[in-house]
Amino acid sequence: MIILPAIDLHEGQCVRLFQGDYATAHVVADSALETAKSFQEQGARWMHMVDLDGAKSGCPQNAGLILDVAQNVDMHIEVGGGIRDMAAVESYLEHGISRVILGSAALRDPAFVKEAVKHYGKKIAVGIDALGGKAAAEGWTEKSQTDYIELARQMEAIGVEFIICTDIQQDGMMSGPNLEMLDKLNRAVSCNIIASGGVSSLLDIVNLYDLGLYGAIAGKSIYTGALDLRRAITACQRVSGKAPKTRQAVEDELERYFQKSELIPAIIQEESTGEVLMLAYMNRESLMKTLETGTTWFYSRSRQALWNKGETSGHTQQVCSIDSDCDDDTLLIKVKQKGPACHTGSHSCFFKKLWPKKGDTP
Repeated sequence: MIILPAIDLHEGQCVRLFQGDYATAHVVADSALETAKSFQEQGARWMHMVDLDGAKSGCPQNAGLILDVAQNVDMHIEVGGGIRDMAAVESYLEHGISRVILGSAALRDPAFVKEAVKHYGKKIAVGIDALGGKAAAEGWTEKSQTDYIELARQMEAIGVEFIICTDIQQDGMMSGPNLEMLDKLNRAVSCNIIASGGVSSLLDIVNLYDLGLYGAIAGKSIYTGALDLRRAITACQRVSGKAPKTRQAVEDELERYFQKSELIPAIIQEESTGEVLMLAYMNRESLMKTLETGTTWFYSRSRQALWNKGETSGHTQQVCSIDSDCDDDTLLIKVKQKGPACHTGSHSCFFKKLWPKKGDTP
């Protein structure tokens, strides 16, 4: 599950609201850019930003500040608030924003959402903000009669892949997310669901993870110190054979391993004995296939193609666990090896003694 720390902007300042009430806005950080940099230092790869003034007025008001942040951090950023036409969508995406969030437009102008999805696919998300089970609009100042699940299904039908769901009653209250509401939504549609509102602790993150959600947004809990962002990210980014609900969620979780290079070395170790069997390289696709199949897949640098260990020889490797090193740039994969691991017939590829040889002093 992806953790997205949040920055909400009101009149150029980082603020938090209680239950969407603009009158309760209070400053939580001095600088949006410095706050974003601190999120990055703690391991965040995605960040959620909202132009509160834009959401209320119907057009972006803090775009300059948002784009300045985007140009000075190495994170993916999703942005919402006042994006009601293609010009606003294009402006954000052309200037480094990874995903834009359409909120009120989903209720007021579904044809616009459909057009945006047609042109930009998964770079478009829809924000569904609910109050009493009914979708709200215009910066949460207006409540519709449209059920939040009905709206989500309409968005799914026109191709929306990402939905950010907020229970307005929980937002900023530090009382825990509405798990029942989120679970119903996650079961009702095939979209990637991002939970927003109410996250107060690591336990809330675990509960959301257990629902099989794609992501969770955390704001006030991070600013107050109730949630340790680094610990939350670590808890949700463990590489294991148990995949999240969608392939997209897996891809986003694995992205951090390929920040330095398109290939990552993988040390293969016999699970039962601890013997190192071989060293190979993985790209994103081969690591994905390894997780999906439970057997090792690698990338051949000489053939520039994927290969499944043991596909022709029958000397397969069943994956027991995958760990990364402290810098997230090398993997250790423990396996159950069937037959020899080396093409020479040796159980391990590491059988040529370099030092110490007979007579040498270690």
